[in-house]
Amino acid sequence: NMSMLKYFFEKREEDNKYLFENLKVNKYKDIMDMQGKYPVIYLTFKDVKDGNFQKCYEKMKEIISNEYSRHRYLIERQYLNEEDEIYFKNILYKRASQVEYETTLKNLSKFLSEYYNQKTIVLIDEYDTPIQNGYLSGYYKEIIEFMRNFLSGALKDNEYLKKGVLTGILRVAKESIFSGLNNLKVCTILKNHYSDKFGFLESEVEEILKQYNIESEMDEVRKWYNGYIFGENVIYNPWSILNYVDNYEKGFRPYWVNTSSNDLVKIVLTKAGETVKKELEDLIKGKTIVKQINEDIVMNDVENGAENVWSFLLFSGYLKVINENLKMGRSFCTLEIPNFEVKYLYEEIILSWFKESINNEKFNYMLKSLTTGDIETFEDIFSEYIIKSASYFDIEESEKFYHAFVLGILVALNEEYEVKSNRESGYGRYDVALIPKDRNKLGIIMEFKKVNKRRKETLEIAADKAIAQIKEKNYKQELLDMGIENIIELGIAFEGKEVLVVEG
Repeated sequence: NMSMLKYFFEKREEDNKYLFENLKVNKYKDIMDMQGKYPVIYLTFKDVKDGNFQKCYEKMKEIISNEYSRHRYLIERQYLNEEDEIYFKNILYKRASQVEYETTLKNLSKFLSEYYNQKTIVLIDEYDTPIQNGYLSGYYKEIIEFMRNFLSGALKDNEYLKKGVLTGILRVAKESIFSGLNNLKVCTILKNHYSDKFGFLESEVEEILKQYNIESEMDEVRKWYNGYIFGENVIYNPWSILNYVDNYEKGFRPYWVNTSSNDLVKIVLTKAGETVKKELEDLIKGKTIVKQINEDIVMNDVENGAENVWSFLLFSGYLKVINENLKMGRSFCTLEIPNFEVKYLYEEIILSWFKESINNEKFNYMLKSLTTGDIETFEDIFSEYIIKSASYFDIEESEKFYHAFVLGILVALNEEYEVKSNRESGYGRYDVALIPKDRNKLGIIMEFKKVNKRRKETLEIAADKAIAQIKEKNYKQELLDMGIENIIELGIAFEGKEVLVVEG
């Protein structure tokens, strides 16, 4: 969309009008009268993802220098006065000071406006990517200071500016960048403005699949890549759809969640409290949560309160709104995971939490021991795992911790097993069931019990109670009905970091 705006508005020697000849915009004469009429500055910061401020700054200098190079005709035609030409060349050849780079947007808009006798359009894609990485890598203060001076000069009280368009995750006005900017229009995914202009509508996806002769896959495409709701429109991620149709013979797989590191999402969720992790488990199981959404969060506030975590995940594309209620001016949204593709990322994040505390070879050996019925080995490694990776406070909170902990581990078995939780079977609800996709393999039922200290229970008593409950409630009936005959029943008892696994 941003490059489209560039090609539409930009006044250059080559005429781009032919690009829009057969498009709907031609029906609107007042808009077409603006085609090719304005100088345009176009910058994208999508690749500015560096571990320290100096590298980030050098990359931004390169991007700015390239845009100056695109307009080097200003010096080739000797249009600029001597002082401005020196400044222009210092930027072009990356020998200017930081203070001079902070004024590059405003000065280039001035040079272009005076040359063309038209105000300048400024387009900045993913303006907040450097800010996110500054937050991640410890140079948030430095990058905010640079971006404040860099952007404010061009967008605040700039007499040479016709219009500016910025895209990003977070609202620009609240990032301490544009203090006092009063002519800013913000369109978020909760609003209807342009809600059908960013991404593919369902009708467009159907047409694409039809062109590739795979329209029969539409239902599965919905499960994997559908789910975003912008205003009142259901939107598909273009990157995912285009990659899928280009590789459809390879089946469905995550594309968008693998386009960049998800470090920020992982860090935000890892630092979140036990309540957030429990609610994330509910989301993965297909449930919804209701949260107050704050459209004005800034990067520095993401970790300050659980509500900010959910707002960040929503605006980053990792959740969707299925219902919004306004109460006393506040927005309360019903949220869920958009699709299988994003769910895959969450499962990977949960798995990474557990893998960080134990080496990969041992982790796989633990899972193999479980699925082959070597429960003694499984218990030994599992106990070590608990000690290394769980805080005492979390474990003491409730038996839900162990439930979530084990579910996180079992994500790694998704290829061979269906992992079910809190499902009805027999005369009650089991805690966890591992259902093999190959019905000849071992099926597993798990029940968790916390030692009741008040009743002076031991780990052995609690584990026996878990086994007794599995048998009394006949939890294995669901597996038997599926034709799985080889089934083991496990009672998992815990007290703090002590664990006992008993086979019934």
